[in-house]
Amino acid sequence: MDIKFTHSTSKIKSLADGISLSIMQGDLKIGDNLMSINEASAYYKVSRDTVFKAYNQLKRRELIDSNPTKGYFVKGEVNHVLLLLDTYSSFKKNLYNRFVANLPEDYKVDLIFHQYNEHLFETIVRESIGRYSMYVVMNFSNEQFSNTLKSIPSNKLLLLDFGNFEKSEYSYICQDFNESFYNCLNEGRDLLRKYKKLIFVFPEEICHPVSAIDYFKKFCLSQNFEYEVLRKESDWKGVEARTAYLCILPEDLVKIIKAADSLGLVIGSDIGLIAYNNETVLEVIKNGISSISVDFGLMGENAANFVTNKKPIQEYLPTELIIRSSI
Repeated sequence: MDIKFTHSTSKIKSLADGISLSIMQGDLKIGDNLMSINEASAYYKVSRDTVFKAYNQLKRRELIDSNPTKGYFVKGEVNHVLLLLDTYSSFKKNLYNRFVANLPEDYKVDLIFHQYNEHLFETIVRESIGRYSMYVVMNFSNEQFSNTLKSIPSNKLLLLDFGNFEKSEYSYICQDFNESFYNCLNEGRDLLRKYKKLIFVFPEEICHPVSAIDYFKKFCLSQNFEYEVLRKESDWKGVEARTAYLCILPEDLVKIIKAADSLGLVIGSDIGLIAYNNETVLEVIKNGISSISVDFGLMGENAANFVTNKKPIQEYLPTELIIRSSI
C-alpha cells in the first residue's frame, strides 16, 4: 500500500486517508491485519507517534480495531459519499439536510456543486473515481447522460433530479418536467381563469429543461388561454394586469412583485404568481406565493435510503401544485 506524503496534508491524515482508501477499494478487507506500529513506522519512514495517532483516528471512525493477540485489523467498511449537486439554493439545502439527517453517524458526505459546467462536472467525477463508496449525482444536463458517469459502478451511483435520457441500468430519483408540470397547471386551471393571459418567464441562460415550454403551450392551447413565453430581457414589457406569471428564477419573482407594487396591482386578484420550486419563504411573501415543485427534502431522504440500503430504486417524485393566495 503506497501512500504519498505531501506538505499540504499532515502525515497523520495522509496515513489515515491512505488506509481508508485501501479499505474502500477492497485492497484491505474486514478481518485483514494491518502492520504493527513499529512495522508501519519503519515502512513509511514516519514516527511511531504518527502511526499511533493515524490508527486512533481510524479506530474512532470504527474502520479498524485492535486486541492483544491480533494486533490492529480492519473492522468496518468505509462509508464516504459524494453528493454532487448542480447549484446552491434553499431547496437544495433542504435536500442536503434531509440526506445527511437520514444517514448513520459514521457516514461522511462531501457536498460539491458543478454549476452546470460540463468540464467541471467531468473533472469532479473523474477525480472522484474510487475515492467514494457511493455517488449521488445531479447530472449537468436533463437531455445528455455524461459518459464519465459510466466509470462508476452502476450499483454505487444514484442519479438525482434530471433524467430525460436512457438510464434503465441505473438507480434514479427524478422529477418529470413535462407531463407532471402540465398536470399541475391543469389542476389550477379554474383559479387561473380569472386572468386573461399566462406568461412563462423562462430566461435563455437557465438550465431548466426547455421541453417544459412545449407543455406550457400545450396547456394554454387546450384551455384557450392567451399566452407568452419570455426568454430574453428585451421581451420584458412590464407587468400587465389580469395576467398570471410563472417564474423559475427568484429574481424574476421579485421583479414582478416590485413592479406590481409600484402600479398598485394586487397579487392574487389583479395579477397571479406561481414560482417553480417551493421554498419556505414563499409561504410568507405577499401572504403566500403558489408554487409547482417536487419535495426536495423527500428526494434527499430517499437518496439516503438508497445509500444505506443499497437497494436499486427507479422513482419519479410527484410534482405538486401548492396553492397559496397569489393565484
